[in-house]
Parts: sequence; C-alpha cells; structure tokens
Amino acid sequence: MRITGIDIHPLAIPLKGVFRNAHDAKTRQESIVVRVRTDEGLTGLGNVDPDPGHSEESFSETLKAVRTLAPDLTGWDPLNLSAALDLMDRRLPRHLDAKAVLEMALFDLKAKALGQPAHSLLGGRLKEEVRLNGWIGLLEPDSAAREALGWRDAGFGSVKIKMGSGIEADRDRVAAVREAVGSGLKLRVDANEAYGVDEAIRLGKALAPLDVALLEQPVSRSDYGGLARVRRAIDIPVMADEAIVGPQTLVEVIRKEAADIVKVKVMKQGGITRTVRMVYMAEAAGIGCVIGHGFGLTINTLAEIHVAASCGNIMDGCESVGPLKMGGDVVEQPLDLKEGRVPVPNGPGLGAELAESELARWAMPAP
Repeated sequence: MRITGIDIHPLAIPLKGVFRNAHDAKTRQESIVVRVRTDEGLTGLGNVDPDPGHSEESFSETLKAVRTLAPDLTGWDPLNLSAALDLMDRRLPRHLDAKAVLEMALFDLKAKALGQPAHSLLGGRLKEEVRLNGWIGLLEPDSAAREALGWRDAGFGSVKIKMGSGIEADRDRVAAVREAVGSGLKLRVDANEAYGVDEAIRLGKALAPLDVALLEQPVSRSDYGGLARVRRAIDIPVMADEAIVGPQTLVEVIRKEAADIVKVKVMKQGGITRTVRMVYMAEAAGIGCVIGHGFGLTINTLAEIHVAASCGNIMDGCESVGPLKMGGDVVEQPLDLKEGRVPVPNGPGLGAELAESELARWAMPAP
C-alpha cells in the first residue's frame, strides 16, 4: 500500500458565543482537516485546531507546514508511522501541530487497514467511556455559579474555571462556584500564564480553603523555576500546560520538580504516538496527566479519547470538549458530549467519517 495523495482542508467555523481567557477572546475556530489517500482505496483522517496563545505556530504557519510536508509523504508506506515521523522531522524542525494532523491521519488509516479501533494500536482500552471536564470562562461570580450548576446537573464531575482577572476577582469567582455546587463538583482553575510568581503564590493561598483540585499554568510557560516555586509554596497541586510542548519540556518539568500534573494534547505534542510516549514519561516520574484541547472538531477530539481510554496515567475529567463550543463540524456523526461522558469507539480507526457538504460549507477561501 502506498500514499497517492493528501487532501488539505483549511476551515473556519464559528463558536457558540464568545470565549474569554487570559490569552484572548475567541468567536471562531480555524482548523485543518487532512485526508490521506492510498492506492488501495483506504483513507485516513486527521484534524488539528491551532489555538492562539497555546500553539507554538500560527494557523497560517501550521497550514504552510502541512502543505510542505504532504508531498514528501506521497509514495510512502502509510502503515510505517515511525518512518513518516522521522521523515517529517528531517524535513522540518518543530511544527508539531502540522506533524500531528498528518500522523493522526496515518494512525486512523492504519487502524482501518487492520480492522481495529485506534486504541487497539495503543495496547487496548482500559475503560468503556471517558469522563469529561466542563469549563467556565472569565465571568462574574453569579454567572460562574449558574454555569457550574449547569455542568453539574448535566452529569459532569469536574469543571475548569478560568483565572486572570486579579487575585480577588479570581477568588470571588471560585468561591461563588464552590458555594453553589457544594462538594458535588471538582474544581480546577486555569490562569493561562496570567500571574508573576509572587502573585501566583498569593492566588494559590487565597484559593486553598475552596477545595481546588489543581491550579493550571499560573506563570509564564518559560519560567520552570518560577512554576516550581509556586508548587513548593502552595497546598494546591500545580499543573503545567503551556509549558509542555515536546519531550524536552517535560524533562525540564521533571528536573525542576515544577508540577504535580501535566497537560498533554495530541495536537501540541506532535501526534498520537508522541503524546502516549510523554504520558508514560510522566508516569515514570510520578506525575499525573490531564489530556484535552478546549476548542475544535470531532476528529481531533476522538484522537484524544482513544489516548485517554488506553493510558492509566490520564486522569478522569478529559478536557477534550471542543465540539461543545463549536457552531459546526465536518463529520457524519459529531460527538455528543453534553452529558459529561463519551463512549470509547470500537469501530475501525478513530471512528469518524467526513461529511462532504459540511467540509465545503466551512472551507476557508483559497489564499
């Protein structure tokens, strides 16, 4: 079997409202979908949803990198994922989002060729369903509390609350949520690099009485020493997110003892294979993992569902909830995440088929 072509589809899809965090405010998601074609008629799907403030490259840089890498893969064996990753690394340094969308499509194709679900290639699933984590943006306390009750009542067991409005405002938001939900919901808080080290420590101490499950990326992604200082000074577990890109960044977190938990994303880590390797690296160091990207389509989400189901070191409360925020999708059966859980697919591949009409509907104009 050989790759005969790779279709590349840049998309722009509106979100269901405005979503604000310490990085920006978003009203639409720009995504890339690829379809790998072969001489035997099998195809594989990949999708990434670059996120300003999180992705290392811009959407246009990622799209350019995908277009650069795709011709190099044409003619290659689509089942040899190691060779494909090696080729892409030699062709372009970094550009992990671009490599992820192509590796994801090859992973989907290989699983289909073997007649197996994607998680079977990772050793098999450990669970039949994956529990999800809700989210609350930078809202006033009363609004945040109402949203938290909605997530709880829908069936979610945990929720993330965005930080970055100032220590007192952030504390008041979390306090309102905790008062509204009682002990019936685990609360995560995410500062998206909004604070300096001393401020982050004050924030952590202010939140400590509110039974917070974790404090995510309170300081700059490049300040591993500062993250370690925050971790040592507060009683809330600290999670690194923006600080985690390739394996070398995880090694730095381990060396500096900078986090109790790390956040991984198939897109940001350069594909399914490399994400799983990093999950096992973290496990060997005694560090737990959360998986998930906050905005995006069903295909990318499915990739993370398969990883979450097959890795015991990934905590419940998967943050792969992008489809809940999207005003559209490009697959025949978009994931239904409204009840806070999703069954792990058992059909061949990732478990998605393209809806050609929707692909055309959300296509970006050719540059």
